[in-house]
Parts: sequence; C-alpha cells; structure tokens
Amino acid sequence: MTSKLDQLREITTVVADTGDIEAVARLKPVDCTTNPSIVLKALGTPMFADAIKEAVAWGKKQGGNPEAVSSAVADRLAISVGAALVKLVPGRVSTEVDADLSFDTEASLAKARAIIAAYKDRGIGQDRILIKLASTWEGIRAAEVLQKEGIDCNLTLLFSKAQAIACADAKVFLISPFVGRILDWYKKSTGKDYTAEEDPGVISVREIYNYYKVNDIKTIVMGASFRSAGEIEALAGCDRLTISPNLLDELAKDEGKLERKLSPESRKPDPKVSVDEKTFRWMMNEDAMATEKLAEGIRAFAKDLGTLRTMVQKELQLAAA
Repeated sequence: MTSKLDQLREITTVVADTGDIEAVARLKPVDCTTNPSIVLKALGTPMFADAIKEAVAWGKKQGGNPEAVSSAVADRLAISVGAALVKLVPGRVSTEVDADLSFDTEASLAKARAIIAAYKDRGIGQDRILIKLASTWEGIRAAEVLQKEGIDCNLTLLFSKAQAIACADAKVFLISPFVGRILDWYKKSTGKDYTAEEDPGVISVREIYNYYKVNDIKTIVMGASFRSAGEIEALAGCDRLTISPNLLDELAKDEGKLERKLSPESRKPDPKVSVDEKTFRWMMNEDAMATEKLAEGIRAFAKDLGTLRTMVQKELQLAAA
C-alpha cells in the first residue's frame, strides 16, 4: 500500500507550508508558502547565517532613515528565504506583502511590485512567485490590479465565503482558506471537540470549493492552516493543500487508504453572486469568527514582522560599532 501522502499527491497538488530548506528538499512539494512567521523561523537557522551577513552588509551601504533601512533589509531577507525555496520546488513560492499594509491598497501594490523586482534582480521570474496578501477589502483590490498586470496572487487569512466571493470577483489566482484557525475559534467559543467531518474549518473550505466549481470559477482553492492529518484527509481532492512538514511526515508514514472527499464533478447548487464593498463589510461584520481571526492573523504577522525588523536593527548597530 502506498502512503497517504503519495495517494494525496495523485488527486491534490501538495504544497509545503514552511521555510525549512531541509524539509522541502526531503519532502519534495510542488510549491512552498511563506509568511512573516515562517521567514523569521527560517532566518533563525544556521542555513541563513550568510544571507543575514549579506543583507546587513547591503544595508550598511544604504542611506536614509534607519527604520526605512531596517525595513528594506528585512525585505531583502524575506526574498533570500524565497529564493532558496525557489531552487528546490518546480512550482511557485508565495511571498507575503507586509501585514501592516493590509488596509492600504496603494502601499500594498508598491510593495508587491518591489517584491517582484527584487526576485527579478536575482534572476527569478514572476511566473515562479505568488504575491501573498491578506484577504481584506483593500488587499483584494490590490490583488485585482496585480492580476491585470500579470502578477499572480495568493489571498491569505481567508476565513469566510464573503472573502472567497470577493476574491473570485477580483479574479485572483489562488486563495488560502484557513482550516485550523477556524476550528480554534469554534472550540474556544463552544467548548466542543469536533471530528474531521464536523470540523467548521473543513466545512468552510468544502463550501467555498463547491461554490467555485459549480460556478466555473478558475481561482485555485488551497486549504491551509491544519491542526491534524484528519483535517487534511477530509479535504483530499481539493485543488491544493499547503501542509506543515510534521503533518507531511505523518501522512508519509501512514499506509492506510485515503478516500477522495472533494471532486469538481460532485457539485451542489449554489448560485453565483457578487459583492460590493458595502456588502463585503456587512457580511464580515455579521461573521464574528471571520472578523476576529482576520484581525488576529494580521496582528500576529505584523508582530513577527516587527520582531524581524528589530533583529535587523540590532545587526546593523553591531555592524556599525
């Protein structure tokens, strides 16, 4: 019997949710996704010691405001992590626009274009990169513009159908609906434990997947943020799933039978709708879970981004001493 991971690869594109170079080389995913938390963790490993030295040396040569310089060095390090991952996967690497720009469309556009330019400087084309943006109204608007420019986007921190519909309207390349964080909210709210079939996060992704397929929406659905292998198995057949190395290893060791749960052919009626800004904001207002988890996710990523910038500032000060 083949492993559940190998069975999953036959029906779903497997993506690694990590910046762990050794894990990516070993597990051989098609794509990789990163975020500020993953970048910060990757930079804490010996593998990126030289990249930090290079970025700090580059930063010393830059003029201007010290905060702007540390921010630019932090950006350079995020690109270094992404560039290392690009060498290991045949597909795409997702690099995230700063979380503190989540409510600023124009600033998000500028940062996204700068990310693409930075990769180009390293000989990496935009066809290998996905720009990752939070699924705020402003983030979705930025993605809409970038898509028209030929820059594919991954809309993250997505917790609701309202966000998924707005992303579809914007014709974004890919969405990352979260599973585990939705489960976290409901477990805390209700005090209940959920089986994989009852899991509110699993149900949310299944509903979004069905809505997209029944309405012939081309945007890719990539389930993300898993708490257990059971959640992953419950979404087997989804377009893509981005999975942490520990859960990939667990699936690789399990030789049980994996049942396909999602298929483009299995559709339930769900009429296509569009949302304007007013409708989007009202739908989010009425969904306490989505509102709270989106805000919490942005805060967490912004905190880790701040930690990275502080680390860079210290390195620059040491280099200048």
